[in-house]
Amino acid sequence: MESAGDAVPIAELLDERRYVLDVASRMVGTAAAERVVDEAYRRWFGLPETARGRIASPRSWLADAVGEIGPAWPATASDALPSARRAVFAPDAVAGPAWGEAAGPAGRSEPERAELADRARRSLSVRRSRPASAEEHDAVVRAVREACAHEDVVRLGALLHPDATAFFDGGGKVRTLMRPVHGGDLVTRSLLTLLARRPRVTLTTQSVNGRTGLVARYDRQVAAVISLDIADHRAVQAWIVLNPDKLRAWNHPRRPATDV
Repeated sequence: MESAGDAVPIAELLDERRYVLDVASRMVGTAAAERVVDEAYRRWFGLPETARGRIASPRSWLADAVGEIGPAWPATASDALPSARRAVFAPDAVAGPAWGEAAGPAGRSEPERAELADRARRSLSVRRSRPASAEEHDAVVRAVREACAHEDVVRLGALLHPDATAFFDGGGKVRTLMRPVHGGDLVTRSLLTLLARRPRVTLTTQSVNGRTGLVARYDRQVAAVISLDIADHRAVQAWIVLNPDKLRAWNHPRRPATDV
């Protein structure tokens, strides 16, 4: 399981992706930049956890990956630079594992999948035995927002079930936690790290999947949408969507965004 110490603040996640996208755009043009950056993140998540942990500057590592991928990427847009000029924008190399070591995102082992299934069943059992009314759900979510906004560790911990689990969906496109975080204390720390107060970061309550949820913005851009499962006046599960693809409808809505 992931540890809360692996969590990354939203401001850092978005600044990092914007920087890497800027590097890719100057190399292959804006139309292909997203795909180049996605490939860089795929390589990042393909590294063994121990290797990722040894990299002092993930942003530089990702930019360096773009520098490796870009020159070989087929130009698909009229604003792409000629291949001979692409390497000019490659950042300085950063020490790290060879690119060939990168593979697809690491999967979960059978014991991990079984443990996750067991936790999901326990959470479902709690929710069914002590279902929250709409009023209780709203009150707990709003209290969680206040605790996160004020970085109140004690208050947030009291609002989470001791067996709470947080699931992070980054879609392999942002450097977020890959596996669920389990236990009230660890979930508290991971949420407070993710939602840490920074200039231009806001956290509001908003309708998510038909119930009150949390929406985090950075520079007015939706960076995370959080759904909470509530039972017995506490949150038993948190579902954190950070995948930029799933958040596009929130940032460019054709109608009021309510689902992720």
